[in-house]
Amino acid sequence: MSIISLIIKREFIAKVRNKSFIVMTFLSPLLFVGIAVFVGYLSSMKADTKKVAIHDETGLFANEFKALNSKDGEYVYQDLSSIDIKSLKDSITKESYEGLLYIPKVTNDKDLENKIQFISNESPSISFIENVQDIIAKKLTKDNFEKAKLDTLAIKNAEAKVNISLAKASGEESLKGLNEIKIAIGGAFGYLIMMFIIIYGNMVMRSVIEEKTNRIVEIIISSVKPFQLMMGKIIGTSLAGLLQFFIWAIIGLTLMIAASAFLGIDASPVAKLPPTIIQNAHQEFTGTAQMYIKELWGLPIATILISFVIYFIGGYFLYSSFYASIGAAVDNETDSQQFLLPIIMPLILAVYIGFFTVINDPHGTIATVFSMIPLTSPIVMLMRIPFGVPWWQLAISIALLFGTFFFVVWFAAKIYRVGILMYGKKPTWKELYKWLKY
Repeated sequence: MSIISLIIKREFIAKVRNKSFIVMTFLSPLLFVGIAVFVGYLSSMKADTKKVAIHDETGLFANEFKALNSKDGEYVYQDLSSIDIKSLKDSITKESYEGLLYIPKVTNDKDLENKIQFISNESPSISFIENVQDIIAKKLTKDNFEKAKLDTLAIKNAEAKVNISLAKASGEESLKGLNEIKIAIGGAFGYLIMMFIIIYGNMVMRSVIEEKTNRIVEIIISSVKPFQLMMGKIIGTSLAGLLQFFIWAIIGLTLMIAASAFLGIDASPVAKLPPTIIQNAHQEFTGTAQMYIKELWGLPIATILISFVIYFIGGYFLYSSFYASIGAAVDNETDSQQFLLPIIMPLILAVYIGFFTVINDPHGTIATVFSMIPLTSPIVMLMRIPFGVPWWQLAISIALLFGTFFFVVWFAAKIYRVGILMYGKKPTWKELYKWLKY
């Protein structure tokens, strides 16, 4: 058996036998499910009812307000126009009410547009203010139509509602929201790669630091080359990580199936609807669902899966080389922070470019360029692939990724070779550059 194979086996066994690895492998899915259930429970809870006082001196709007549901909870409006405005303001100060909607009396309804006030101790949410403004604006508009002797029913019937249908150049019908589905698929794969790189790249770095601190590495280096040790650590840790991800996938799928079987779907409200409505809704939903499924099957699924594996391997090996060299250069994790930021920034940049640029212009200059740059291509290119990417762009991107990986391994091995035996001194970027020349 080769030396690298022995190091890989050693690193793999050391990781999977670690108590924290075993505990987190089985505890993490339960934590994620628990958090999801807890968030779902919180979202289903009703927010506290908030009372809002109305002092309407015009007498036009008090009846227009009813209980409104908003993101901040349920607002209940009380018409207190008969109570003195000063007393109401004192009630707001004592927090008896969430706020006071003050509508003054004016000679011209036009003046009301800028004279209505909402008085409260704390600033209200934007959605609440927009709801109030919308109610008042509709009432004023209706009154203006009546004063102008316009037929409000005819105006309402004259309002146009446009629904644009989508179609492909080939003549097939298309669907709305497909871009969002495509970016979600690519984003899920890209985000998975990023998390794997960060979690297990740090694991590689900590392993190097631990052996360096315990002086074990001095004994190991006497038998193997630094490059072999670095590659063995990277591959061994990645195999342990893949095993953990595989176990998470099995546990997560099992929990989802168990939750679906245990909770089920409450169809009682649907059963109370008339049979014709249920039948029409079912036919419409079935037709739309079939079209979405057809579109999803039309995606380059094989290309997505194969590219995910390739970029997964290339991206992890590329960044793990950086992590290993940092671990060799420092004596503790605190000293590593100054070197980690430049490594993490390209990953964060790739996520932002993917979600804010690829979704709007997947074949644009920015998306194309960053899908070629090796430090960002594992994430950006995976987000572009569901939209269709020419084979030559994929070939160039993969070639640059693995070419950069071999180059990074070469200079990371130089830093690793020197830094692995350096103790008691905090390295600088200038010293790291000098190590490359040794």
